[in-house]
Amino acid sequence: MKYFNLFSTVMVTKGAGRILISDLQRNTSELYPLEVYELIVELKIHPIEELLRNYDEESREIVKEYLEMFLEKEYGFITDNDWDHNFPVMSYAYNDPCTISNVFIELNDLTILQKIRTSIDSLGVQHLVIFSEKELSSDDFLTIDHLFDNTSLENIEIYSPFHQKVDLPFIQALHKKTERIYNLIFYNCSQPPFKAKNEYRFTLHFVEEDLKISACGKVELKYFNTNLSKVLEAVNYNSCLYKKIGIDKKGNIKNCPLMAESFGNIHINSLEDALNNPAFTQYWNLTKDHIEECKDCEFRYLCTDCRAYTERSAENRNSLDVSKPLKCGYNPYSGKWEEWSTNPLKQQAIQYYDLSKSKHR
Repeated sequence: MKYFNLFSTVMVTKGAGRILISDLQRNTSELYPLEVYELIVELKIHPIEELLRNYDEESREIVKEYLEMFLEKEYGFITDNDWDHNFPVMSYAYNDPCTISNVFIELNDLTILQKIRTSIDSLGVQHLVIFSEKELSSDDFLTIDHLFDNTSLENIEIYSPFHQKVDLPFIQALHKKTERIYNLIFYNCSQPPFKAKNEYRFTLHFVEEDLKISACGKVELKYFNTNLSKVLEAVNYNSCLYKKIGIDKKGNIKNCPLMAESFGNIHINSLEDALNNPAFTQYWNLTKDHIEECKDCEFRYLCTDCRAYTERSAENRNSLDVSKPLKCGYNPYSGKWEEWSTNPLKQQAIQYYDLSKSKHR
């Protein structure tokens, strides 16, 4: 008897009409028909020869083709006499030692960073995202970077409007004098001042669009990533809000700067004050397995959830909004993608959030 062993690093996610097979070791994902899911389940229960006897001749050939494909893709391997028990099942647990891992700030005043420096370190924050609506000078970037010397903060990502002083010497100086900035995005840039190369300690992007923070929350294939850490986070927690804090332009402390509920203001309260409010963490455990339509989607563990903009169609018993993200145009029941902003069923929510065409693109 021969037995098929699925590698524990290969995760199979069942959707309403298809399945997604994700190789968490290679960071790849591929779609397959729903019938493949039943075959994988059967292969975990029956030896190959016994399984083949349950099919007619035509179906047996299809099963053999799938088996060959599984082996070619290295989703698993075949053993004689029994399944190989020497390979332990991979744990899908997710552990993050930080009290808070990410802080997202809608910045209009650098002094806010001074107010959160101590909290950043005491909470073990590792990543900081800054969205600035005003132009940042070279000194501003250096101030932001060096303010967090001798803290837990490892990475800073900054979105800033492009201005004429952003030239090659400007970027080269930041390359030499900064340590934590790992991603720089200059938006509203009609013409890049020079071709960005992979020679800096940070990634550099010049974006033509006049970005708005309200553009956040889009669900598109190009944003999906079969990253082991992110997938495990999505399996266990909310993939957008877990261990994250946002500060909007008025200083309000929120789960996300775009969400309505506030848990204090940074000019009066600390990040620790907000975190000590039990309601602050209420969305942290809301996975896609509990969200309308998402729970039937094969992409649910690769997708970042959005609770700031939803279809506003459902709440559960704990008054959490479990509606599908508004800016998702995928239908897991038909397997088709459509433009979310023109969906007639979403228009009421679009009006509620005041997401006119000029604002959500």
